[in-house]
Amino acid sequence: MYDPKGFLQRGEIEAAAQAFEIKIVPADVRTTGDIASAYEALTEANVEAVVIEQSNMLIASRREIAIAAAEKKLPTVYGYREHVEAGGLVSYGINLDWCFHRSAYYVDKILRGTSPADLPVEFPTRLYLSLNLKAAKALGLEFPVNVRADEVIE
Repeated sequence: MYDPKGFLQRGEIEAAAQAFEIKIVPADVRTTGDIASAYEALTEANVEAVVIEQSNMLIASRREIAIAAAEKKLPTVYGYREHVEAGGLVSYGINLDWCFHRSAYYVDKILRGTSPADLPVEFPTRLYLSLNLKAAKALGLEFPVNVRADEVIE
């Protein structure tokens, strides 16, 4: 299954890891049923943290990912706050609600006669930091007292 968004993210993650001399251990997940075995493989590889790429399948499986991460006690970072809301540790990324709102704006413009070719491509300019204190406590982690998060879930 080719996911161009995931492909680009993976390239960025690999470039950052190389710059910081961090070893990447990939764990491909194609279905929700692959999540537990992926976390098992990551645990066996002694990884210290997991980065979840942004994809529709992975956000739809956010509860299963949070459960697997908690069971294996692997700190996991996400790109969507919905993962943190489902029990994940921390996310830093765009606000999907904003994206959906902007999508409605575009649909309205098109229905009113604007040609899609005349509409600009937009990308969110604000990123949000969401933290889950319960998940952190379960992992034996503490966030700094002065951390400036957009959302803290207790």
